Amino acid sequence: MEVGRQDGRTANQLRPLTCTRNVLNRAHGSASWSQGETKVLAAVYGPKAGTKKNENPEKACFEVIWKPKTGHVGKAEKEYEMILKRTVQSICVLNVHPNTTTSIIIQVRQSKS
Repeated sequence: MEVGRQDGRTANQLRPLTCTRNVLNRAHGSASWSQGETKVLAAVYGPKAGTKKNENPEKACFEVIWKPKTGHVGKAEKEYEMILKRTVQSICVLNVHPNTTTSIIIQVRQSKS
């Protein structure tokens, strides 16, 4: 017998998922993502000329900002920023646009506590 979760899903069942792109007018790219009671908004700006301090100007630079639903940025958000930055850097060709910075901003709009 399979044990269910509090919300009625089975152990291998995902919460309903939706994603919409181009939701922000001023961003170079954006998306809204939700799964169950979690809702996240993402925006990308750039590439812009110049790199951040301590970054290699011979490669593209990524800046990731993770904004929590409420309160201040903590250890968990800093870790999310680092993971996302490393992931993006590992899948992008960084020498195509050297000496540029692309900003990625993630805003958690709603989450189940």
